[in-house]
Amino acid sequence: MSTVIHASTLKSSPLNEYCLGVVLAGGLSTRMGRNKAKLLRDDNSMLSMLEFSKQVLNESGINNIVVSGDKYDVPDTVKLSGPVGGILSVLAKYPQAKSLLILPVDLPFMKAKALADLRLKGELSQKATFFEGHNIPLYLPNNSYVTLFLAQAFVKTGKQSNDKSRFSIAGQEKGPSIKALLKNIPHQAIQCSDASVLFNTNTPEQWQQAKQKLNF
Repeated sequence: MSTVIHASTLKSSPLNEYCLGVVLAGGLSTRMGRNKAKLLRDDNSMLSMLEFSKQVLNESGINNIVVSGDKYDVPDTVKLSGPVGGILSVLAKYPQAKSLLILPVDLPFMKAKALADLRLKGELSQKATFFEGHNIPLYLPNNSYVTLFLAQAFVKTGKQSNDKSRFSIAGQEKGPSIKALLKNIPHQAIQCSDASVLFNTNTPEQWQQAKQKLNF
């Protein structure tokens, strides 16, 4: 079984030249009313949704995994800038990553096979790859198209005391959407063999639906 490498070792590790797993856990969980990352997925494993998300990425063949969010491995360089802001922060910290396999923290039915398939199709095509009707999970090559989009969407405003770059959103109040990113880079949508894995839990009602199925 693969071993998850701790984020603190990635910067000096040759593994940062391969696919980097990213759990998006920086949202405010406004509709849920509590932190989605800390919700316990089911009564048997007692895994939090954050732990489950890292586990399923690992089981899909990803050895190097980081968590995007202010309380985690990669804090947002631009506050309240959404998932694309999280991607910006991850690539700023790990610029040598060849690609990202991005998983939001609110998919309790996700399976390793689906993520492995997404990554394979993305690597074969060298395009951003997602499931039809769902912009994330997302396989994202770290290429010049992505670099150009991020450079236009976010303005570098200087350096912090720790020599890390600071950014601000260019000409708008909030960060660009994943949809906007995809419009500007080569991409493809693929069929998901098991649509149930894409059920997301943004509200207490959706979470209760998921819990009933998981604990049945």
